Amino acid sequence: MLIVLTILIKWASWYPGWVERNYSQGIYPVIARVQRFLFGWVSFSVGDLFYGFLTIVIFYKVFKFFRLLFKKQLTRKYFVAAMQQGIFIFLFLYVFFNLLWGLNYNRRGIAYQLQLDVKPYSVADLDTLTNTIQSRANYYATFVTQAQRDSFNKKSRLFSSAVDAFKEVAKTYSFLTYHPKSIKPSFFSYLGNFLGFQGYYNPFSGEGQVNTTVPRFLEPFVTTHEMAHQLGYAKENEANFVGYLACRSFNSNAFRYSVYYDMYNYALGELARRDTALAKSYQRTAHPQVLNDQKEFRDFYRRFKNPVEPIVMWGYGHFLKANNQPAGKRSYNEVVAWLIAYYKKFGTGAL
Repeated sequence: MLIVLTILIKWASWYPGWVERNYSQGIYPVIARVQRFLFGWVSFSVGDLFYGFLTIVIFYKVFKFFRLLFKKQLTRKYFVAAMQQGIFIFLFLYVFFNLLWGLNYNRRGIAYQLQLDVKPYSVADLDTLTNTIQSRANYYATFVTQAQRDSFNKKSRLFSSAVDAFKEVAKTYSFLTYHPKSIKPSFFSYLGNFLGFQGYYNPFSGEGQVNTTVPRFLEPFVTTHEMAHQLGYAKENEANFVGYLACRSFNSNAFRYSVYYDMYNYALGELARRDTALAKSYQRTAHPQVLNDQKEFRDFYRRFKNPVEPIVMWGYGHFLKANNQPAGKRSYNEVVAWLIAYYKKFGTGAL
């Protein structure tokens, strides 16, 4: 049965239109709402407990395997049984990952819903975007206060504000309606700093987890990014864009600064790849708060730099490539193409 479902899932992935119509806008919203209804009221992350249990089981199985190997008690029968069990677990997780959420990697997505013409862009396009986004970041940097940032020390405030942000954006785009909520601090936040993640979505429980130890100015955008995953935007570039739409729609200096800060860095990074001198010129006109936050961000991750993180990120990059994101880790940066398509359709004032 698992093999048949695996074949059907692979077949469905070749038809984005079918996935969009029947899964992403059909059965998935029901699955997601049921998951969030079941686990959203629990104050802690049920999905993290599942991941923790799964990790313990895997370590135990590996330990048992090598113990038998070293004692020369590893029989052919045991080896075959272990292989069969491993294949079964892999297929089980693959099938349920895709049925509960993963098929969204193959949908048409937000560009289709907004009728955006996302295509390769020029340096001039990138220059226009960077100039516009930087002006927004500089503007909100003037008004966002430390007290506003510190208010997110209370995670209930951060998460309820993110829900309000989606209420606002849903007034314009009803397909971004988010209810009920299920966004929580990760049990593994501190570990995440060593492994290089700011948040993640658990498709088995429908919960969005946020690394709540990252600098405060990152948290609003990270939260809305994970909520975008909950709404079925699986690709990282699309989750970034949906998170942008939500933060920008919310009348909060802290939320708007958070997203414009992030989008500025994405745009600046892409510009630097094509015209280093032009990128440097933008940095000379960035608001002091933006420059301070960039330094804080670099210093934060420098403290947690370790030899394991590049290996984890290499594996994660290949996971993204295997799930219809050929750019791997650079898929996050591809939000720039969505932003350019958006301003070309609606004007730079819409940014």
